[in-house]
Amino acid sequence: MDEAKSYITLEDLRTHNKPGDLWISIQGKVYDVSDWTKDHPGGSLPLFTLAGQDVTDAFVAYHPGTAWQHLNKFFNGHYLKDYEVSEVSRDYRNLHSNFSKMGLFEKKGHGLFISFCFIAILFSVSVYGVLCSESTWVHLLSAGLIGFLWIQSGWIGHDSGHYQVMPTKGLNRFAQILTGNCLAGISIAWWNWNHTAHHIACNSLDFDPDLQHLPLFAVSSKFFSSLTSYFYERKMSFDPIARFLVSYQHWTFYPVMCFARIYLFAQSFILLCSKRKVPNRGQEIAGLVVFWIWYSLLVSFLPNWGERIMFVIASFVVSGIQHVQFCLNHFSSSVYVGPPSVNDWLELQTRGTLDITSPSWMDWFHGGLQFQVEHHLFPRLPRCHLRKISPIVKELCKKHNLPYNSAPFWKANALTMRTLRNAALQARDLTSPVPRNLVWEAVHTHG
Repeated sequence: MDEAKSYITLEDLRTHNKPGDLWISIQGKVYDVSDWTKDHPGGSLPLFTLAGQDVTDAFVAYHPGTAWQHLNKFFNGHYLKDYEVSEVSRDYRNLHSNFSKMGLFEKKGHGLFISFCFIAILFSVSVYGVLCSESTWVHLLSAGLIGFLWIQSGWIGHDSGHYQVMPTKGLNRFAQILTGNCLAGISIAWWNWNHTAHHIACNSLDFDPDLQHLPLFAVSSKFFSSLTSYFYERKMSFDPIARFLVSYQHWTFYPVMCFARIYLFAQSFILLCSKRKVPNRGQEIAGLVVFWIWYSLLVSFLPNWGERIMFVIASFVVSGIQHVQFCLNHFSSSVYVGPPSVNDWLELQTRGTLDITSPSWMDWFHGGLQFQVEHHLFPRLPRCHLRKISPIVKELCKKHNLPYNSAPFWKANALTMRTLRNAALQARDLTSPVPRNLVWEAVHTHG
């Protein structure tokens, strides 16, 4: 029977990694997904990034059991001759299967209902504070509540992008548009596109958009060679302006994070105004219009321009806590250059992530992202189970000598500052100077 099968090697598979010629392998069977790039629910980027490799672990991580039944239509008749399963991959797949049999991927708890109630309370109290009080301090408190609302809506938007938080796909889509576009002013389409790339290529300097922040930040001196971003499809130039800004990034990090939401607004508009294929573009735009109407109206009810400006700043600053947390999970972790190697899937995911240790009563604050290792290994798992599986994941990492990095919130901040400071000092190193501008000369002139 085996003699009738057509076999290819991993080396042969690697040659099929170009647009129009994309092959992948799952459990030793080879699939041609060249035409699937246009319709893949996760977008084309994961297929382009992982093409030419056996992607079994990634497929298991990001797809429900029902997805397996659709694979045969892409089967091209080939099998991998040298297909092997490492012990760590076998244990991971067995663990994923056990979680599935326990129903953990379907049991979502009552967290979503509680979160929606919390958001409704925050919104109502904030609106009441603006409309029914003349106190400047109450207005600032209302702005802070809007910032917390954005954080909590962000967690729901994040969860709904990874798994179906609502009973039906239609309601799940409604939850995404409501929490992402309408309440937070961020295109959920942009968020999913960006976040999928981050998960697939976690902490790759040229493939993970969550690390690509030049000219403001650089977590590694490897950025100084002006890498090309495969996500944004542009060169990340380390020019004199970038060197100057990076040289002081450990001082500017928190101030910039206070206004990082502006970047998310801009990226949302850029995507929706681009020629890139965006599913349900009309819904996305309508959701953003709703946000800018209610937020602008709320600000307009304040008595003067001074309070309006303070209101906007305060809401942005509070929501900056969330942007800091995104950075804590990855900035101080291991980085690399190039596409992810699926043969080292679990190691790349664990090396590039940092857990934030916290008491269970703080889970509402962190939105599940304090269990970053667990989330990256099991991205479809509802956040209410992440604390439960944490000891099991630790054992898996310990058994196979995989890193399991964790730190308290304040230490994670210190580690991030150390990473930024080290890169900043290297940027100041004039042994490999780039052309200087007048600002650089003025700041670094002594005597």
